[in-house]
Amino acid sequence: MKTKKTAQILAVSVLGLVLSGVAGPAMAADGPGDGSGDGIDVSVKIEPTTTPGQLSMTVADNNGVSLTENGSDAAARQFTGTLPTVTVSDTRNPEDIPAGEFWAVVGQSSQFVAADDPAKTIGPQYLGWKPRLLSDSSTGAVSAGEPVSSVISDGTGAPEVGLQGQELLVSTANSSDEIGTSKVNADLALRTPVDVAAGEYHSTLTLSLFNQT
Repeated sequence: MKTKKTAQILAVSVLGLVLSGVAGPAMAADGPGDGSGDGIDVSVKIEPTTTPGQLSMTVADNNGVSLTENGSDAAARQFTGTLPTVTVSDTRNPEDIPAGEFWAVVGQSSQFVAADDPAKTIGPQYLGWKPRLLSDSSTGAVSAGEPVSSVISDGTGAPEVGLQGQELLVSTANSSDEIGTSKVNADLALRTPVDVAAGEYHSTLTLSLFNQT
């Protein structure tokens, strides 16, 4: 199963209403003789409908990520920002999860295209990230992905491949080991050639949740 979301997704909350009711006493028809009768109380208790647990991903409300120049050097111009918080919620019962099942969230960027001239582009290989787990992992089963550098090295030794392919943001090796909510974000760093053309560029960072055995 795979779910895709872009970084500009609004989380939607659905509220369920539970209706409960009790029927009033049913009055018998007038009996013979003195016209009196006995009422029989009829009642029913309706339990709330149970919703099966599920695995889902949401992205915090956001207006996109605006990268600003920070840390440029002789090798590259660098622009940084922070990915909105991504939440993975698993409300399933551990016993209902198949043995060996795991989930992972990966991210992949499209190329940056200049608003004033579509011919001016910056490839997704120039955008790197450093994922960061924001919530505690009670078992250590949930972990953030490894950093990925632009193809112009950031000097950290991270793989210099950028986000042109699907790169890991967060994952668990075994879904049943830890049930609950995990939150993660990432430091983004766009490192371009020093002679990059001026302009306002836009890209889409797509996040996908995989759940498989």
